[in-house]
Amino acid sequence: MRFPLFAASMLTLGLAAMPLQARDVAPALTIPPSGVMGVSDAQLTPAYWIGLQKQPDRVILDRAQIDAENAKLLQIDSSMHDLHALPKILMREQVAGWIDQLSERPTRQLYDVDGKPVPAATLDALIDNLALSDIPAQQSTRYGLVVQRASLRTLPTRLRVFSSKGDTDIDRFQETAEFPGVPVAIVHASRDGHWLFVVSPRYAAWTEKENVAEGSAAQVFGYADKTPYRVITGATERTVFTREVPGVSQLQLDMSTRVPLQTDLPADQPVNGQTPYAAYTLQLPLRDAAGKLQFTPALLQKNTDTASDYLPLTPANIIRQAFKFLGERYGWGHAYDGRDCSGFVSDVYRSMGVQMPRNTSKQAISPALEHRLFTDKDSREARIQAAHELQVGDLVYIPGHVMMVIGQIGSQPYVIHDVGGMSYRKSDGGIAHIKLNAVSVTPLLPMLFNDRQTFVDRMTSIVRIRR
Repeated sequence: MRFPLFAASMLTLGLAAMPLQARDVAPALTIPPSGVMGVSDAQLTPAYWIGLQKQPDRVILDRAQIDAENAKLLQIDSSMHDLHALPKILMREQVAGWIDQLSERPTRQLYDVDGKPVPAATLDALIDNLALSDIPAQQSTRYGLVVQRASLRTLPTRLRVFSSKGDTDIDRFQETAEFPGVPVAIVHASRDGHWLFVVSPRYAAWTEKENVAEGSAAQVFGYADKTPYRVITGATERTVFTREVPGVSQLQLDMSTRVPLQTDLPADQPVNGQTPYAAYTLQLPLRDAAGKLQFTPALLQKNTDTASDYLPLTPANIIRQAFKFLGERYGWGHAYDGRDCSGFVSDVYRSMGVQMPRNTSKQAISPALEHRLFTDKDSREARIQAAHELQVGDLVYIPGHVMMVIGQIGSQPYVIHDVGGMSYRKSDGGIAHIKLNAVSVTPLLPMLFNDRQTFVDRMTSIVRIRR
């Protein structure tokens, strides 16, 4: 799972402590009123970082290469699910295995939004709602499309639970979210009938049944592959308001969402009561009263941030896309209509067609991604040298967190990341703790993991997207 950082100094995960060396934070960085060391207003613009690049429009991977890498990811990374490869008949062991891997009964005390302990009886009822005994010995594989931004949950419940009283940001039952048009396999239903256990290409979890419309394999995969289409390249966009079809009115479409165009309607006729001439006519999935898949047109204004295909994978586009989330509130598991650290980097890369696992623990070690691993046998010198060699778009992992490199100023690498906070050593030897809780730009080297270790000391992996 992802682990959010409020202040890095609060994490202490057992590596032998290493003293912070003054040379590791050189050159000296100024501290502006925000408290975010080394970051001026100019550095909060993508143009600043693009301007530092010698070849900002260099194509890192072309479309054919990206497609090949995505195919390899589906084939060799066990955290991914190739829905096309699922058998026509699913056995009980397979379905129960997916659910058992995720939906364990919590063993530690959890608290509700009011800070009250969650009773054991409540947890027992949630486990009973899994209805594991109802999984048939074998069942036909069913498919569906996500129809609205859908939370994926550990257990079939809306109940938000937290590790401590007063912490109401990190819902421990929230796993991730999927976007409209994502294909899923529907493999089980909760005992109360309100939840479905679904398998998407990147995750297997519970979602409310209203989020999914069931269709045939031909309908589902045909929609996912349909052309022409638009790709959402802004942070989020929304369809035009319509009273006629509430299910697609002001529907949130997040960065990387791929939506087919509906091309068979007369250009001079209204769509949902409005002229389509200044908008794209999308074809969106809709769930009918029986839960079955329907399709309907919806309008998306042409002045929204979209493209006719995935953006070219270039240093400039990596920076531009990342900065579109700057200042967005941290959202654990894509909560708050936002995203967390691993969701942030994956949504950015997916806007350029690059797929990757959902969580940091899987991204950092994926056999399909080019990565360099670090252990406690790697010296500080080797780690610092690796930090100085980072390139735009590189992903830097520490336990439970990932950062995206946007450039270097002198010998100081900078990152953009969705982070709870930053800590650094002040000139008087004390430690500053700055709460961020948002997508933020920071220098890498001064960031403290605890009172004696930096992020670089705790670096576990560097992933570089390349062939």
